[in-house]
Parts: sequence; C-alpha cells; structure tokens
Amino acid sequence: MNKIAFILLVVCVQIATVTSAQYNGSLVQSKSYNKMLKVLLNHTVPEIGCRELHSCYSDYIILDTREKKEFDVCHLPNSIHVGYEDFDIKHLTNLDKNSKIVCYCSVGYRSEKIGDKMIKAGFSNVVNLYGSIFEWANCNYPLVNNKNDTVFQIHAYSKLWGQWMNNSKIKKIYN
Repeated sequence: MNKIAFILLVVCVQIATVTSAQYNGSLVQSKSYNKMLKVLLNHTVPEIGCRELHSCYSDYIILDTREKKEFDVCHLPNSIHVGYEDFDIKHLTNLDKNSKIVCYCSVGYRSEKIGDKMIKAGFSNVVNLYGSIFEWANCNYPLVNNKNDTVFQIHAYSKLWGQWMNNSKIKKIYN
C-alpha cells in the first residue's frame, strides 16, 4: 500500500466512530471496523464471517498468514502457520486443491493476498476470514498457544491495527 493511500486510510479510520454494538448485515460486530475493512480489502477472495466459521470449523483447513512471532502469541485452534513475508505456495503441495480452506491474519489484508495466490495456483475452495483473528477474539472464540492451551492474549500487530481488537478479556501484545 503506498504512503498516501495508507495515510488516507488512517484518516478515514480515525473519522469513523468506534463502536462495539452489533451491526446487522455485517460479518463483524463493529460498524467502524466494517467500514474500514470495506475500504482496506479488495474483496477478491470469497469471505466467511467468524460466526459462520465457528459453526462449521471442522469442515475447514485453517491457514494463519501472519508472521511467526504473531502466531506464537496465539492462533486459531488447529491452524497451520504459512506466513506472509516468507509464504511459498510450494509448501502447500500436500493440500488437496479442492479442500475447504480458510486464510486469516490480523484483520484480513494479508490473508486476502495469500488467498489470491492460492486461487491463482488452482485452489478452488479458499475463503478469507472477514475481520480475521481480531474479530474472532472480539466474538470470544478460543485462541490457543503452541501447546494448544487456551490463552487470553493476542499479538495486536501495532497500536493502529490493535484498536480493532476490542475484547477487554484479551491482553494485547505488541512485540
């Protein structure tokens, strides 16, 4: 994202009123989070909401597209770390290209990019988790560590992006 587009996005985000009220017709709870995601994402990969994924979780292979340090703080249960900066489609050769796959990151931007790459490589059932791990945590769905223990902390990426994870039961980690 170029610098001007990023600054414009930040201004739009700051103008939006942050609310955690239920927003009908959206895949996320916050109206302002939804507005930001509508602008940030290209919507080139089919999207699934956290509530829908939670109801059929075992039907999917879950791929975490965040960096390893983020994954090590917490991740969705049974997810597979594939990274973003170091993502290589060759590491997915063991996956059936017809498998139902969900990609996620912090808010959905990086996972959408990885989903695009997977679709271009012939994967036919890839979806992006709309709102990603921040919305998952906002919905009080479980987060786990590398030992598969439930945790109440999340790597919030940065203070700018961490504002979208608003579950007060979850500690934000920034390092």
